Amino acid sequence: MIPSQFDYVRVQSVDEAVAALTEHGEDAKLLAGGHSLLPIMKLRLAVPSVLIDISGIRDLSYVRVEGDEVAVGAGTRHHELERDAVAAAEVPILPYVAAQVGDPQVRHRGTIGGTVAHSDPASDLPTALLALGGTVVVQGPGGRREIPIPEFWLGFFETALEPDELIVEVRVPRTGTAGWAYEKFTRRANDWPIVAVAAVEGRVALANMAGSVVRATATEEALARGASIEEAAALADQGTSPGADMHADQEYRRHLARLLTRRALQRVAGGAAAAA
Repeated sequence: MIPSQFDYVRVQSVDEAVAALTEHGEDAKLLAGGHSLLPIMKLRLAVPSVLIDISGIRDLSYVRVEGDEVAVGAGTRHHELERDAVAAAEVPILPYVAAQVGDPQVRHRGTIGGTVAHSDPASDLPTALLALGGTVVVQGPGGRREIPIPEFWLGFFETALEPDELIVEVRVPRTGTAGWAYEKFTRRANDWPIVAVAAVEGRVALANMAGSVVRATATEEALARGASIEEAAALADQGTSPGADMHADQEYRRHLARLLTRRALQRVAGGAAAAA
């Protein structure tokens, strides 16, 4: 299908982007990499009258240490995060997961801010970010504000962003050598995960088990009580609401959540920070 007609505005700074969003309101959409937005425009699931191109704002592309946190600019592309030495040393789950996103074309165009703002429940990086915790920094006409990552995703394609705000940064704790793991199950290597699990220091996040990425709170609480990995992993799907589609029904997704959580926790316990 062909997207509906729209106007195109290219901006060079965050202030220009905020001004354009303020002018056009809910009729506008931000364009960075475009790999999330353009497909849903072709399906007419999004029909913006104005596209505001922020891909030229280079000030939004960085990875740096700030105190006990790592700050990642919203314009940082997946392949940049994948190869970043600071990220590899300070929060290694992020470059690893960035390397699992789609194919090279997607990773060279897709941005961190774009995947966070898209709020797809099957997204790789948001799953890792939820397990890490931290904040999403957004900017609007009133300045900047910080939204805790667990409060940012409200549902399917729905976030806490106001229509006149854009993401400028994501901040996560420095984990260093702490154990982590990422497991996902796909039909093909570059597919969206049917189910994915990220585990970092007792926190477990799940992809494709609800309307947005979610924490496996029952598993986390069991681990805090001293339960075994097997006992905790068996609770991973509690409180979730997985959907059914051509790839998996609800019960299969629940099975995968328990299985992948067990594998992830075992990797963390064994010091094998990796994924299958």
